[in-house]
Amino acid sequence: MKIKKVFYSLLILTIIAAVALILTSREPVNKTAGDNPAQTSPTKGADSALPSPTNGADPNQHSPNPGSADEQIAEPSIETIPVHLSEITLEAKNINPDIPPVFNGENSFMEHAKTNTVNGVEFTYWHFLGSEIVTSDVENPGVFFGSPEKYTDVEGITTFRGNHFRDNAAYGSRLVSEKKLELVWTKDIGAIRYGNTYWPGVGWTGQPLIIHWDKDIRKLMNIDPSLKQTDLVEVIYPTLDGNIYFLNLKDGKSTRKPINIGYSTKGTATIDPRGYPILYTGQGLNQNGDNAAYHEYRIFSLIDQKQIFSIKGTTPEAFRLWGAFDPSGIIDRKTDTLIQPGENGLLYRIKLNTDFDIESGKLSINPEITKFRYMPVFDQNIGYENSPAVYRNYLYLADNGGMLQCIDINTLEPVWIANLEDDTDSTIVIEETDEGVFLYTGNEADIRCINGQTRSADCQLRKFNALTGELVWQKEYNCIYQAGVNGGLLSTPVVGKNDISNLVIFNIAKTDDAKSGKMVALDKKTGKEVWVKDLENYSWSSPVDFLSDDGKTYMIFCDFAGNMHLIDPKNGEILDTISVGLNVEASPAIYNDMIVVGTYAKKIYGVRIK
Repeated sequence: MKIKKVFYSLLILTIIAAVALILTSREPVNKTAGDNPAQTSPTKGADSALPSPTNGADPNQHSPNPGSADEQIAEPSIETIPVHLSEITLEAKNINPDIPPVFNGENSFMEHAKTNTVNGVEFTYWHFLGSEIVTSDVENPGVFFGSPEKYTDVEGITTFRGNHFRDNAAYGSRLVSEKKLELVWTKDIGAIRYGNTYWPGVGWTGQPLIIHWDKDIRKLMNIDPSLKQTDLVEVIYPTLDGNIYFLNLKDGKSTRKPINIGYSTKGTATIDPRGYPILYTGQGLNQNGDNAAYHEYRIFSLIDQKQIFSIKGTTPEAFRLWGAFDPSGIIDRKTDTLIQPGENGLLYRIKLNTDFDIESGKLSINPEITKFRYMPVFDQNIGYENSPAVYRNYLYLADNGGMLQCIDINTLEPVWIANLEDDTDSTIVIEETDEGVFLYTGNEADIRCINGQTRSADCQLRKFNALTGELVWQKEYNCIYQAGVNGGLLSTPVVGKNDISNLVIFNIAKTDDAKSGKMVALDKKTGKEVWVKDLENYSWSSPVDFLSDDGKTYMIFCDFAGNMHLIDPKNGEILDTISVGLNVEASPAIYNDMIVVGTYAKKIYGVRIK
């Protein structure tokens, strides 16, 4: 027995030594480098030129999850420096979006800045972990988004434009036979006033979320008991009147009481793509009558509709005081990571640490927040209003100063930048093709016109190579400047699929005067016009393409006069029009044959496609 024990002991030691030798001889693992070209990190101090994803790499290849049996990542220790952040003393009612950012104040911490040469210019940025400055590399969570079809398994629309490519606000199927629109239901909502301002109904971007809840999740939630056993499809809609509404898609009736935030939501919320009953939503305005409050980004449990976490947008580490959260966040469900930009100029990468037990109905989160702060390169106007678009581990955002950034989510470092020359609020759309990965975007007539510089400027529509930042083509349309109600591209473009796969369609505001607009369909490869439609009434609302069961693509488009149009996107022909009251800044979402959108008429509309 004793001999056997010694033999087995020696055998075990030999195996351990062999395994150790193999492990130590392997190349170090980096979640953002390796055989996958779109995961290559930029080299510090050098321009980043990334190879095409079609050079032999599998575009659907996923990296192993951190800590999985496939691959163990030894995370480096994170080094931080506690700093004293001077508190903000300005009252919430006195904070407005026109207050310029301050880059040299007490909270600038230039001595702790990181730099990287990007596209031949020096780019300066900081990382914060909580309220401490990170002096080392940040933690690498191994975020990797796959194809847009794999963003969620949930039936419905869970974020602005449906996924991380931001290319689809329609879910399900429908057969278009009559080519007509039919009003099915309306839901009355309210408005907010303060000073000389009035905010009615639903504003920009204001897209509803529509979700078919799993029956086991539905039973946990505080919805109307009579609906718990039904096949409920729920509309979730934060609005300008300070409420978040919960409606039955079938008839527009309330499924549960609204959540009253008390302050306007201008952007679009997010539902957890894992099907968890969690709602993520940002506050757009900071005043309501005589009341004022700092902006917050809020997370709610939809089991009981209670707030479980919030982030204050007016925060001392931000260069800008205006703390609105208009962008719609995106979530990597594999790493439990929320990515949320702010109009304060910070990009938040949030490890949620979600704990959800469907059997007991217990839900909790314990967020750890890493923040990316940057110094603008082209114009001092910082802050993000568009929703983040993501390709694999590359995040794309444009800011109020016209800087387009490609940022590696895992390292929170810049990959490439481009000058868009003006404020860009339209959300970027990604397209992956056999020829490469591309971005479509467009700017406004804004900072080039303020202070009487000029009464108009070109709205520049552009296509970029998403991996290198190379400009593929550019097309211009002159637009009128109007303070507070800009001309140019505010809506998100339709990047054609299926039978319109050769087209990208843009809806441009205030082209000939302050009331009119243009809808243009451009050839994706060349940027040349395929068709142009002059619009009597401009729009900020994003058009939505959808496929009929017979293989024909149609499009829904809403305008400033309160019209909803059914359009043939192949030629721009309007097939049918109905009224939805007043100005539609919000963007519709479609579930099967039902369209939902809110308008300035202080109503939410449910419209059927026939």
